[in-house]
This record gives sequence, structure tokens and C-alpha cells, in this order.
Amino acid sequence: MNQDISDQPTIPNYTKNVTSLLPKKIGPYKIESLLKKGGMSFLYLALDPDTSRLIVVKVLSPKFIKNEDAIQRFLKEAEIIRLSNHPNIIKLYGQGTWDQGLYIAMEFIQGVSLKQFLLEKSLSIKKALEIVLQVAYALCHLHAHGVIHRDLKPENILITENGEIKVIDFGIAGLINEEKVTNSKQIIGTPVYMSPEQKENPSMVSFSSDIYSLAVITYELILGKLSHGIINLSLIPRKLRLIFEKAMQKDPKKRYQDIVDFITDLSEYIKFHADSEEKQNEEKYEEIYSSLINTDKLLFSNPPNWKKLDIAIEKETFNIPINYYLDFFQLSENIYGLFLCECEKKNLESFIHISMFRGYTKMALDYMLSKKEHHPSVILNILNRAVTKDNLNDIFKVAFFVFDLNSEQILYSNSSNFDIYLMNNLSQKILNLSINNQNLGLDENLSFVETAINFNVSDRLILQIPKVTIQKQTEIKKIILDNMLFSCKHQAEKILESIKPSSLKKESELSLAICIERKF
Repeated sequence: MNQDISDQPTIPNYTKNVTSLLPKKIGPYKIESLLKKGGMSFLYLALDPDTSRLIVVKVLSPKFIKNEDAIQRFLKEAEIIRLSNHPNIIKLYGQGTWDQGLYIAMEFIQGVSLKQFLLEKSLSIKKALEIVLQVAYALCHLHAHGVIHRDLKPENILITENGEIKVIDFGIAGLINEEKVTNSKQIIGTPVYMSPEQKENPSMVSFSSDIYSLAVITYELILGKLSHGIINLSLIPRKLRLIFEKAMQKDPKKRYQDIVDFITDLSEYIKFHADSEEKQNEEKYEEIYSSLINTDKLLFSNPPNWKKLDIAIEKETFNIPINYYLDFFQLSENIYGLFLCECEKKNLESFIHISMFRGYTKMALDYMLSKKEHHPSVILNILNRAVTKDNLNDIFKVAFFVFDLNSEQILYSNSSNFDIYLMNNLSQKILNLSINNQNLGLDENLSFVETAINFNVSDRLILQIPKVTIQKQTEIKKIILDNMLFSCKHQAEKILESIKPSSLKKESELSLAICIERKF
């Protein structure tokens, strides 16, 4: 589908996409740069010579210039935008032909798509519903003119820097009184946001189909994440749930028939119930958070008190690191283990996955120890088969170290997501430890390898998160050297000061430094 300008950054890059093939003018408009190449069209940033304002010029791709269906869609999009004159709908400034086909001149909107906004921001229920109301007002205007959008989704809704909403992309919008092609079963739209009747027969959509799509978007805004088609209304506050249940009825006749009724119910909820239900939700989340804190103590172990190894951990996070698992194991009298895992997803689902992963790890280690086996690569192979067979649909980035003091070695195997250093006390040299293993969960048949390195008295292993640039690694190596005479705790503190960002905005963001020294 043509995503048009839905994911453009707030301020375009004026030079990045300029090519020698860039037209100088399209119609009366001076072309500044190429904004985006879509499936069926090109979007250019242009200058209106009469007003000196920036606009967007959309042209039909040359390969579709003789495609009658594509031409009709292109012309109909311009007609529908022309019919609309509403502050929450993109404006049409002109249309016509040029030497390479057809063009539409539209308003340039400085903003981001609601999808991008949703991935980066968390909103209160009240603020989320205020955004939805702006979209609903746009739909009300469209429906009043007999227009069904048919592809309402977060990518086709822009939010400007001052919080104003703009509905865009009318490439597959339709007029309610236009002739319907009942024999067409081709899916037109985006399945995650489509009503059941639109999936069944795209030509039989109605105004209530748009309302269904808007209800899915509303659900995502309230939850603060994309739904990927999985709707669980039990997560919605009770009184608001009644509105969702009506808006998302499978039978379109039982759904809201008029967007005005949807707007009325949402407005009444905001006025009389939003604040009280949000407060109840906050109390519920505080209870859940307390439970997570207790569970996190199992997932993020404190350094053990081992006589032969000095271990220090320093971390900083805005909240509990819900997608990490850190654990230590004493495998025998002189053999110790360190296991670190990061789950790729960063939400409550990841907390469940990482908890399951902890269970897999414990069982795998118990099984291998019963066979007197402690090689990291063998453990990772077992774990990889477990997570892929269990269809967790998640990726796990791992680092597993076995400190074998009998052979004076470290056996290790890791993914590429961590920076790991070994400080040789005798030579005063620092080695980067890395193995190009893939992450767990990608393929059941992956095979993991390990390597070994000498680990003598007073040598130190340092592990850090997040992974940094080569230039930053050079700085950290200097910090390691400068602090070798100090304790592991002091050295870990200094590394953390160097790698942590100035602010940690998300729960799952973590800065971590682990320092392990062999004492004797």
C-alpha cells in the first residue's frame, strides 16, 4: 500500500534525496526534493511560487500512467480531498497534468504519523481520547460528504508539533453512492484495522466500517502499543469498554451507524468518567508494579559472595528492566557461571518471555550438570531449541561465561549485543571478547560456538550494556586501565558513568556495568 508521507520526519531533508533526475517543476510548482517513493506514486517537496509556502506534490508513477484503474484511483483521491474542507483533513491546493502524467498538490504537514507517535509516547486515557475525537471529527466531515476512508490506520493519521491531527491518504477511499463491484474479493485496506465485512467483501463497506477501524486505533492509543490484530477488551476501563463493544461489533448493523453517536459517547465518557477510571487504573497498575518488583529480584540477581571471584554490578534504569535476566551459578567447587540475557521485545509480554527463559536456563543447567557438562555452547544450543519450539516469537540476546579456575580459563559464548573486555593484569592489555553467534529464537537448527581464554589471578572481565561505538570503546578501555588498582565496584561505577545516557526515558532502557576479578 502507498504509505505516502505518513512516516516522514518533522523537518524534511532538503538534500538527501535530490538526484539528477529530479524534475525542476511539476505544474506551476518548483520542486525542492524527493520526499518519498511509494508503490504507485512519488512525493516531492515543492514550493508554491504564488504563496512561497512549502507543499507536497504527489505524482502517479510512470509505470502506472497507462493503468486505467490506477489513474481512476489517483483522480478520485484528488476529488475526495477537494470535497473535504476540514482542519483535521489534509488540504488540496491543486491538481493537473504535466509532461510525465498526473499530479496532486497538497498541504505539507510538519509532523509524524500516529504510529510513530504511539511507539515513542505514552498517553493518559483522556489525552488519547482527545486525539481520537479529532480523527472522529474528520470522519464526521467525510461521512457527511458521502466519503468512506476505507484505510484508516495510525500510518494515515499525522500529528503535528502542536498536537493537531490530520487524516491523510485517500487512495482507496470511496463514495457511498458509487457503483459497487460485488464480485471483487481483493482485499483493499490494512487487515489489522479492517472490519469483518471489509475483509469478507471489500466492496460492501459502509460508514460503520470506518468506525470499527477508528475503534481499533483508539484501543491501541489507550494501551500504548500496537495491537497486531489481537484485541482484549478486558484491558479497557469498564465504562469505556461499553463504547468499544458497540463500535467493534462483528455485525455492522449492531455497530454505531453514525460517527456522531460515537463522538457523543466518547465526549460524555471524557467529561464524566475518564478521570475516575484512570485513577482506578493507576491504583491497579501500582499493584501490578509491586508484583513485578518482587519478580524482578528473581530475574536480576545481586552479585554472589564467592571467595575466589570479586564481582561488582552497577546499573541504572528509569524503572525495572523488564526485558533482562541476569544470574550467577556455582557449577562446582572451582567452576562458576554468569548468564545475561536480553529479550528483544520491551513490554509486559517480554517480562513473561524472559521469566520463561529463566526457567529454561535453570532446567538446561541442571540437566547438563547431571552429565558433568558445562560448556556454554551446549547450553545455548539447548536453550535455542526450547524457545523456538515453544513459538515465543521473540529474540533473545545472550552472553554466557564459565569461569573454570581449575584450568585457569574462561569459556564463553555470546550474541553480538554486548561489549565484553578482558583485562590482562600482567601485560596490562585489554582484549575485546566477541563471537559472531546469532541470537536465540531465530532458527531451531542454529549451532552456537564458544571459545576459551586464559583467566589468571588479578585478571578482570568487564561486561557492559548498551553496546557502544568503537570510539567510545577506546574511552572505556582507558577507564579500565586507569582504575585497575581500585576495586571492581569503583571500576564498574566509572564505566557506568561513561556509558549511561543523560536521561532514561523508557522503562526498558538499561545501563549496566559488570566487573569480575579473579582473586586467587
